[in-house]
Amino acid sequence: MDLVARAGQPVRAAAPGTVSFAGTVAGRGVVSVQHPGTGEPPLRTTYEPVQATVKEGDQVAAGQVIGTLQAGPFHCSGGCLHWGLLRGRVYLDPLSLLPPWMLRRPPSRLLPLSGGPGAPVVSP
Repeated sequence: MDLVARAGQPVRAAAPGTVSFAGTVAGRGVVSVQHPGTGEPPLRTTYEPVQATVKEGDQVAAGQVIGTLQAGPFHCSGGCLHWGLLRGRVYLDPLSLLPPWMLRRPPSRLLPLSGGPGAPVVSP
């Protein structure tokens, strides 16, 4: 999921847990937090591109700053944080972590990567 943000803004942990990775992947900073008590294998949130202020093994609280958003280039206009949720190697919807009151909004819409609104999307 892409969350609109600007370079330099703080990035906060979505839930309490243990930092399972804080480093660079493909030239971009990544932080992963494993969340105990969420099943087997436990849930893990990921944040990218982030300049980490935490290190592997650190315990973090929900809302704790874990780093700052790095400068682009971004595929979204302006800037964005890539927020992910995994169980093992399976990606899940990170919105499932949010309380229902935060989700009472009109549904999100996916737009084509190119061609503008209304352009057909061609699958390989």
